[in-house]
Amino acid sequence: MSLAFFDTNILVYTEDLRAPDKQRRATRLVEEHWLSDTAVVSLQVLQEFFATATRKLNVPADRAQRRTEILAAAKVVRFDTHDLIAAIELYRLGQVSFWDSLILHAARISGARVLYSEDFQHGAILASVRVVNPFL
Repeated sequence: MSLAFFDTNILVYTEDLRAPDKQRRATRLVEEHWLSDTAVVSLQVLQEFFATATRKLNVPADRAQRRTEILAAAKVVRFDTHDLIAAIELYRLGQVSFWDSLILHAARISGARVLYSEDFQHGAILASVRVVNPFL
């Protein structure tokens, strides 16, 4: 199994009781990749996960922290300034939001072959990474 980068929205669905079908699918996918050591996230994704889980899903902060710690056991992409500039280039050239360009760049430099996300066009190849919406 090749490396897979997880966008924040997929991880958030693992905690979203309002969308049980998506929650089951996201949980299965995340567990599969974490157990096979093929999951990749970025520091940005972990930060967004904690903020969204506590703010939008009302997950208690201690539970969201523990889940973030578990998710951080994956391969975690951390940026330096040249990565920021590369993401800005993706933003300028790719007509994606700045925050999405950070996700795309992180997926690219991680060596992931797939980016699991709802936020990009399913099947598109962006920054050399194939986008898969696991809920379609």
